Amino acid sequence: MAGEGTPPAALWGGRFEGGMAPAMVPLNLSLDVDRRLWRHDIVGSRAWARALGRARVLEADEVQALTEGLDRVEARLAAHGVSDATDEDIHSLVERLLTEEAGDVALKLHTGRSRNDQVATDLRLWVREVGEELAERVTTLGRALVELAATGMDIVMPGYTHLQQGQPIRAAHWALAPVWPLLRDRDRIRGAVRAAGVLPLGSGAVAGCPFPVDRDALAADLGFHGVSRNSLDAISDRDFLADLLYAGALTGMHLSRIAEDLVLFSSAEFAFVRLDDGYSTGSSLMPQKRNPDVAELTRGKSGRLLGNLTGLLTLLKGLPTGYNRDLQEDKSLAFDTVDTLDLVLPALAGAVATARFRPERIAARLDSQLWATDLADYLVRRGVPFRRSHEAVGRIVRLAEDRGCGLGDLTTDDLRGIHDAFDDDVHQVFDWDRSADSRGVPGGTSRSAVEAQMAAARAALDA
Repeated sequence: MAGEGTPPAALWGGRFEGGMAPAMVPLNLSLDVDRRLWRHDIVGSRAWARALGRARVLEADEVQALTEGLDRVEARLAAHGVSDATDEDIHSLVERLLTEEAGDVALKLHTGRSRNDQVATDLRLWVREVGEELAERVTTLGRALVELAATGMDIVMPGYTHLQQGQPIRAAHWALAPVWPLLRDRDRIRGAVRAAGVLPLGSGAVAGCPFPVDRDALAADLGFHGVSRNSLDAISDRDFLADLLYAGALTGMHLSRIAEDLVLFSSAEFAFVRLDDGYSTGSSLMPQKRNPDVAELTRGKSGRLLGNLTGLLTLLKGLPTGYNRDLQEDKSLAFDTVDTLDLVLPALAGAVATARFRPERIAARLDSQLWATDLADYLVRRGVPFRRSHEAVGRIVRLAEDRGCGLGDLTTDDLRGIHDAFDDDVHQVFDWDRSADSRGVPGGTSRSAVEAQMAAARAALDA
């Protein structure tokens, strides 16, 4: 690494007189951000050396010297990192170290290549790597939710709309609900990985490469599925990053909603779920407190993910065609999105994996008004138009409220007093399992429907 003192020579200084203004130096540097791309820069540089060899721009011994030199650079960076380097960016650092390791042949490596197509390639290599890792982390959380659902198959809980009790559902149904958004998130992340699989290397600074580099062979060498078709577009295209940050923002939003449910349902007011002590914290003042901080921190981090997407789109929206230095800001946004998801996904997955339902507290919260829709359905099955049955049951609910009793406490005569279609078998309606099982369509709350949903979720997560 370069130590303190005079920075290494820039890669572009030949046409300039004098040095860079002191105030410009820190603004110009990007190594503090793009240092994490050093492995990807070396991978791309090895492939470029081989491509130049195939194009007969380099001799075989020069290609060998460059690839072996890059191997030594990789070993140096792996051992010592980038912490004390003073180079302008990661590309400058790798080239300087390669010159130290391989000599003047290193000065040939940049032939036909620009930092414009170089950084675009590095970023795409990085997205393909971290995207697959993120997809697996999302899958792990999805599996944890499925396992939690398996413990709630025989627990009936209130299903909520507007945070008001609506209809009885199985606890398993509630736990499975976030799995499907997570699967969509995983598809979006993998879509960003696919979008990143187009190779920009060989586009040069703006007009392409003047040497007969086989870009298709270069793409195959790096594992890309195709090559860019327009050099101007290739060097400035960050759509694949926008795809990743959009996927990250939606994932964050879905994680926030899971977290909000956990905050609510682990509170004393609900107490449907208990979070493990390992994912809870206490209060510095109140000894009794047991705070669901894993959920609150996850919910808070989602704002960063939304902000990063907004930041990238704002950055891109006003750029003219071609590369512009504004794009130096894209990496910090993308890196922060991935780092944030890497932080919250394992923690939330662990919290879900160790969470437990509290059946007795759930049962105590079941309000008999949850059967109101079942009463309306009862009348429909007896030929009453739904709008009339809805009105009748609304009157029944009001009657129970006036008497201070539950719906199941009303007699058949009470019900007949409102609509004569009620008969003695109406009291079969007042059964939590029966209510849940009455909705057996795919995606419904019957045991068979939830079991089928769970099997489908497991299969999708394993795909």
